[in-house]
Amino acid sequence: MGKVQPKKSLGQHFLKDKGIAFRIASSLTGEGYSSVLEIGPGMGILTGYLMERKFDDFKVIEIDNESVDYLQAHFPELSNIISGDFLSMDIDTFFPGRIAVIGNFPYNISTQIFFKVLQHREKVVEIAGMLQKEVAERICAGPGSKTYGILSVLLQAFYKTEYLFTVSENVFSPPPKVKSGVIRLTRNKVKKLDCDETLFFRVVKACFNQRRKTLRNSVKAAFDLKRDDYKEFGLRPEQLSVNQFIQLTNWIDANRVISE
Repeated sequence: MGKVQPKKSLGQHFLKDKGIAFRIASSLTGEGYSSVLEIGPGMGILTGYLMERKFDDFKVIEIDNESVDYLQAHFPELSNIISGDFLSMDIDTFFPGRIAVIGNFPYNISTQIFFKVLQHREKVVEIAGMLQKEVAERICAGPGSKTYGILSVLLQAFYKTEYLFTVSENVFSPPPKVKSGVIRLTRNKVKKLDCDETLFFRVVKACFNQRRKTLRNSVKAAFDLKRDDYKEFGLRPEQLSVNQFIQLTNWIDANRVISE
């Protein structure tokens, strides 16, 4: 395989273990969609295995021009190479129907990738891939865990999250300083939360922005309330489930003072 030096500014580390690549490519269930988008294919170690799966519509998006040139030269049968940034990509333009997203996600933008997926949750019905182990664990963490946070709650409100396996730093070029984790998120049956969804996002972020404080302190700092007697105000945010955050959002919605 030819050499293409990764651009360090992109935060990209190229996977070189074909066995790991095969496992990641195999993590997509293929259920509920016929289109797949690979983010940041680099030198195509995942791409080849994904092409073997014969999805009806398979595209890749790559921001690094050298990697685009490499893919065009080594995967001539891959006609759908999008040169650009996933974070600014108009998903609807390229995919009219439901899709899955997969990739060896650049560490420095992995959280942003998942927030974008969340914005397009009716279209992105599955996402699988590799990212920094700490972030992967945070996404899949449950209430009571020290790593449970904003991303955990917001994603788990709409997706089933699964931590699949851990990957050593030694299978990358150049090796990162941390281990990686492979996860899979599958869209659940929730079409709309039983609360004001915009307010729900605000409440979750406000609570975890001061995660060491009780809900009473963090909520009162973010919202002007008529009352101060919510039943779970003595808890900390990491103790609340998604449903409890929904209930808290409804209580705040009913008891906040809205300035004209």
